[in-house]
Amino acid sequence: MSRIEFDGVVVRAVTPGGPVPEITVVQETTLDLTEQRIALIGPNGSGKSTLARLVNGLVEPTTGQVLVEGLDVAKKGREVRRRVGFVFTDPTAQLVMPTVIEDIALSLRHQVRGREERAAAARNVLASYGLEELAERSVHTLSGGQRQLLAIAGVLATDPAVLVADEPTTLLDLRNSRKIGDLLLGLSQQLVLATHDLDLALRCDRALLVDQGAVVADGSPAEVVAHYRRTAG
Repeated sequence: MSRIEFDGVVVRAVTPGGPVPEITVVQETTLDLTEQRIALIGPNGSGKSTLARLVNGLVEPTTGQVLVEGLDVAKKGREVRRRVGFVFTDPTAQLVMPTVIEDIALSLRHQVRGREERAAAARNVLASYGLEELAERSVHTLSGGQRQLLAIAGVLATDPAVLVADEPTTLLDLRNSRKIGDLLLGLSQQLVLATHDLDLALRCDRALLVDQGAVVADGSPAEVVAHYRRTAG
């Protein structure tokens, strides 16, 4: 597994026109993450999505460092993003091409140079996720579950070492939530999963409870989820 380190990380955000000039989104955090499946849980606005986005540089720390396999995310962002894939809550944020196969082909543009070879590789990716029959469909005609599956397939097509998923089941019905959850937890890649789904979190190897920008519990998923349930009310 990769090693993800947070070394004294603080994230502050400017609030123009607000009662204070800036707010602390993530309080000083030091972590060493080496487990295969890591869950980030906590209430809305707790900072867990910000922690997730720090891993691949979508958010940069105000102070401190985030390191992925020794690479400083703020200084080596391009190299880190080749190793760390990111799945958004809403798949429409990352499905940018008109058709299903074109979207996968876009993900493969750096690995497979030839146009015909890239199209063939894209079809192979779709087949591996049971999406081959949708190859020529417009991404706008897909169901929510199909869109999220396609978004994940596009990220995994680049073979990242780490996958960060920010509440990937929030917009899905129960059946598709289970399908996407099973897929993510069955990956060989290291997974950092920000989620409200506590059943999904319980299937991970380690869980962090985030509240008001701070990691307030860290340990086995059973213990951390139990702590969250006791304190959430």
